[in-house]
Amino acid sequence: MPYQTLTPMERLLSPQVLEMPPSGIRKFFDYTSGMKDVISLGVGEPDFVTPQIVRDACVAALDKGRTTYTSNAGMPELREAISGYLSDSCGVIYDPDSEVLVTVGSSEAIDLALRALITEGDEIVIPEPCYISYSPIVFLGGGKPVGVETFAKHQFKLKAAALREKLTPRSKVLVLCYPNNPTGGVMTYEDWLPIARLAEERNLVVISDEIYSELSYGDKHVSFASLPGMKERTLVVNGFSKAFAMTGWRVGYACGPSELIAAMLKIHQYTVMCAPIMGQVAALASLQVGMEEKDRMIESYNQRRRVFVQGLRQIGLPCHEPQGAFYAFPSIAHTGLTSEQFAHRLLQEAKVVTVPGHVFGSGGEGFIRCSYASSQVQLEEALERIRKFLSLI
Repeated sequence: MPYQTLTPMERLLSPQVLEMPPSGIRKFFDYTSGMKDVISLGVGEPDFVTPQIVRDACVAALDKGRTTYTSNAGMPELREAISGYLSDSCGVIYDPDSEVLVTVGSSEAIDLALRALITEGDEIVIPEPCYISYSPIVFLGGGKPVGVETFAKHQFKLKAAALREKLTPRSKVLVLCYPNNPTGGVMTYEDWLPIARLAEERNLVVISDEIYSELSYGDKHVSFASLPGMKERTLVVNGFSKAFAMTGWRVGYACGPSELIAAMLKIHQYTVMCAPIMGQVAALASLQVGMEEKDRMIESYNQRRRVFVQGLRQIGLPCHEPQGAFYAFPSIAHTGLTSEQFAHRLLQEAKVVTVPGHVFGSGGEGFIRCSYASSQVQLEEALERIRKFLSLI
């Protein structure tokens, strides 16, 4: 941004913040302000409310006056429950006292980890397309984000050969997100093995964002930390927003080496102190009594996934089979429009909100992200509107 065009206040702002673009997801969400009859497939938010049994547990705690701070690291009983949950679901055991940190959403956990790890100029390697927040957080921390492109022909899996090409002596952290946002791609145990060998060979710290771990529709989710020798160099990030329908409660967590957790905790203490106790109580209830409701919601997503992806293909949008998360990532390249043009025209002419693929980094151009975490009725109506739109372009 040219200096002469800045306002007096803008000239006082951090150059990194001035250069950072606003969220490409929120931009399209904000476009809908004032519009009527809009179907949103844009924001990755479950259409379910938090299960009643979980809300009741929180109300009961509030009635008892549980409105205080908690331990900076999170309620001990919640950390204990998280440790047990990961042991059962992933086969990885964490000490709840020194290897588990409760955060304000999984996004805070990623921010804390990168701030704790980055020294100016470090290269942070990120498979793309990916969640839009990783690179801006790296940039703000003084690091250099390095994208590794993945491809639809490989089901958007990370390939060791592509990763190796991007590694340099400055490579320090590998950020992973599987099941993947925005593509729905997943990695199997066999897929992970060569990546694990590279991480060990190059002494990389791995941040494994597994927020969609429960939303795996084929093979059981494989946590990167469960691979031989990887727990010692991996920080697992997860939370309750997606699978447990708790987006607004803002509770996530990080599990990993005690030294890294301790460093993150110091930053956490000075920034937010602790996650809200109400959210922590609800998170604990989700793990204790909400698992059956969680499974019911996941089965519903799976049904929508099959119908929606088939529908996209039938109306002329090629789409790989997403095996995780709740996103479809169809190709719109054959239309001759950029992903930005396609998404903008689809909103204006058909009143369907999607997210242009280019905002997710390398390999995203030529695709749009569609969340199928909407009702079946809305998904069917969205498909019909997209079909009509395609017939007119």
